[in-house]
Order: sequence, then structure tokens, then C-alpha cells
Amino acid sequence: MAVSDPDARRRILNRLRRARGQLDGVIAAVEGGASCREVVTQLAAVSSALDRAGFSIISTAMKDCLSESDRAGRTEPDLTTEELEKLFLMLA
Repeated sequence: MAVSDPDARRRILNRLRRARGQLDGVIAAVEGGASCREVVTQLAAVSSALDRAGFSIISTAMKDCLSESDRAGRTEPDLTTEELEKLFLMLA
């Protein structure tokens, strides 16, 4: 499932880069002996950023699957409703 919309791809990549930066912060906090509260707070931010990126990817795929104009020339099969539901539940 590729993200065909360039704006959506840019937003998703920004979220993932933000999550990577937050994860680097978690690692530095653990290495530096930060408090449990600080580590867990930063870890929750990473988790949230990754969840949002995942939801964005899935919602973009739903839009692509529903758009008749995007069907021409696609090489990968459309996701079924059940497959999309499973992807959403993986993030829940």
C-alpha cells in the first residue's frame, strides 16, 4: 500500500521523523538516568506520533481504494474492507 498523495506522504513522513526525534529523546533520557515519569511521558509521545502516522497511512489507502480514478495503472490489489479493518485494529 503506497501513499500516492504527495501532501499526505509529506505529512506522514513529518510525523515519522518527529517520532524518531522523540524516540532519540527517550533513549537519551534512559541513558541519562531520567525519571520514570519523564521517560514514560516521552515514550507516550512517540507512541502517539506513530499511531497518528499509521492512521494517516490507512485513511489515505481508504481514499485511494474508494477513488475510481486511482484504479487505473495500479499494480497492487485493492484492500478489502476486512483488511482495512484489521489494519485499524492493529493500531488500536
